[in-house]
Amino acid sequence: MQLISLQDLSVSYGGNTVLSNVTFGISPGEIVTIVGPNGSGKSTLLRSVIGAQMPSKGTVNRSPDLRIGYVPQKLHIDPTLPMTVRRFLSLPDRVSNAQATSALEQAGAGQLSNRQMADLSGGQFQRVLLARALLCQPQLLILDEATQGLDQPGSAAFYQKIETLRQTLGCAILMVSHELHVVMAASDRVICLNGHICCEGEPEHVASAPEYRALFGSGTQGALALYRHEHNHSHDHSCGHDHGKDETGGQHSHPAHEAHR
Repeated sequence: MQLISLQDLSVSYGGNTVLSNVTFGISPGEIVTIVGPNGSGKSTLLRSVIGAQMPSKGTVNRSPDLRIGYVPQKLHIDPTLPMTVRRFLSLPDRVSNAQATSALEQAGAGQLSNRQMADLSGGQFQRVLLARALLCQPQLLILDEATQGLDQPGSAAFYQKIETLRQTLGCAILMVSHELHVVMAASDRVICLNGHICCEGEPEHVASAPEYRALFGSGTQGALALYRHEHNHSHDHSCGHDHGKDETGGQHSHPAHEAHR
C-alpha cells in the first residue's frame, strides 16, 4: 500500500498553470528525489503532498493517519530572540524531555539541547530542524532543499544521516534538491519535474534520459557515474524508453560518502 498517491494533479495560480497532470506515488521505506529547474513546481508539489496547497484538479490520496515530518528549505529565527534548542522543539506543542532527547539523538544533534538557536552553525541548525520533524516519528519525511547553504562535506553527512534514518525508522523520504549528483545517488527513484513529470525512474536511467539531459546537460550523468548505490529492488521506469539493468549491476561509487568514513 502506498503512503501517498497523486493522480492527474494540476495546480494553477491566477490562470497560470504551475503543475499539470502529475501522477506518482511513494511506498513505505522508499527514497524519492524530485529534481527540476527553478520555477518547475517542486515546492508547489511538496505543498500539495503535505496538504498546504489544494489542487486545481486531480487527487492526493494519503494513507489513513499518515504521519508526515517536514524539513523546510529555510526558517528564519530572530537572532536577538533568546531561545534554546530544547525550547524550540516545544513550539508550538510541548514535548517531553524524553521525546526531545530521542529526536535530537536520531538527528545527530544530541549535544545541542541547551544551545541557543542563534549560535548554531548551518549544519547544526538543519539537524535541529530534522529533529523537530522526527518528533512525530514520521512514516514520510519530506525535505525541501534541506542542505541549502551547507558545504559539500556537510551535505554529504546530512544525506548519510537521512539514509540511516530510513534504515532505522523505516520511513519513506521525499526530497527536493539542486545537488543533483549527491541526491540522485542517495535515491531509489528520481522524478524529473518541469511543470509536469518529464521522466522518472532509477537514478542512472534518469541521468541518461534525453528529457533530463535537455534540462541539466550531459555533465551530470558523468558525475552520477562516480557514485555507488546498491539497487536490490526494482522500480517502474517511465523515461520514454525501456531500460534493462546497467552493465555494472546498478552499482555506483560514492566518493562523498567515503570521505566521511
